[in-house]
Amino acid sequence: MKNQFVMTDIQTLRQRARQHIEAGAVTAGYLADRETVLKMLNDALATEIVCMLRYRRHHFMVRGLYSKAIAEEFLLHSDEEQEHADMLAERIVQLGGEPNLSPESLLGRSHAEYVEGVTLVDMIKENLVAERIAIDSYREFIQYLGDQDPTTLRLLESILAAEEEHADDLADLLFAMQPEQVKCQPTSN
Repeated sequence: MKNQFVMTDIQTLRQRARQHIEAGAVTAGYLADRETVLKMLNDALATEIVCMLRYRRHHFMVRGLYSKAIAEEFLLHSDEEQEHADMLAERIVQLGGEPNLSPESLLGRSHAEYVEGVTLVDMIKENLVAERIAIDSYREFIQYLGDQDPTTLRLLESILAAEEEHADDLADLLFAMQPEQVKCQPTSN
């Protein structure tokens, strides 16, 4: 069956563009529930900030034989989480919302926890757990959006790819620290 989609004529596009111009990038063609998307983006923003802070603390607290290399990895991940937070905040504004950066509600909105960890292995594990939470959260958000908001979808897909890379890096670090306690083969769910 052939696609029956018909392009809107130029005059109608021009006329629609002049309506509700205060909405900026959000046009009549935006299909997602904007309020739900804004809430989900703000929750993702909180998660990224909590992760950035946890990684930053771990960067400074790492001690031991592998501390320099692992501290650098934690700092790199912290910086990337901050970049994710900035991208999410920017998208929130593009959709006519306000980024919620309130420290009072940050932990309550974050999907990940802020666990300090005592040992280097604890720190790696807590960061890996948080990355796995972020991965599943972003996957669900992407599934929710479907084709309703392609711009947010692409943003989330790029963040998801980075979170998967972080998890892979942390799994490698964990294996290096405790090879006898870490399975070498992925488990099936």
